[in-house]
Amino acid sequence: MCAYPDAARAGAQAQLSVDWTLEHTSRASKDFMRQLPFDLRFQLGEQRVRLVHGSPRKVNEYLFEDKPAKTFERIAAGADCDVLVFGHTHKPWIHEYGGVLFVNCGSVGKPKDGDVRGGFAVLDESDGHVEARIEAIRIRRRVCRRARSPPPGSPSEYAEKLLVAA
Repeated sequence: MCAYPDAARAGAQAQLSVDWTLEHTSRASKDFMRQLPFDLRFQLGEQRVRLVHGSPRKVNEYLFEDKPAKTFERIAAGADCDVLVFGHTHKPWIHEYGGVLFVNCGSVGKPKDGDVRGGFAVLDESDGHVEARIEAIRIRRRVCRRARSPPPGSPSEYAEKLLVAA
């Protein structure tokens, strides 16, 4: 279920995108993607970093910044990391709860924070400590040229959103 206004329309657009992608993705690419982890952990300096899509609890959980602090404190208690990087909401934010730095990295392809530029998180390590910041980029001209003439059957609304960001 989409957590945004006009969820029915957004869900229908998402399904069109999924259908098109499945039809136009090679078997080798699908096999490769099936092998990718849902949860990635690594050490950065002295900090344990964990990457997930939605949350450590559920791949499609929306962790919006305005959730109660208790929610994030519960997640922090079981996250087994010092830095938790996630997305899914497409709205970037950074905050510490329960000794864990929560980093919502936003979205490069379809930001939903009012800034049409793609957003991403940068983790910097200094003296064993990790700091995070959100960056924004302009979508490359090549992507925009491709968006002006999207592949047949692809949802044109997504191409229009990319062009706005150019």
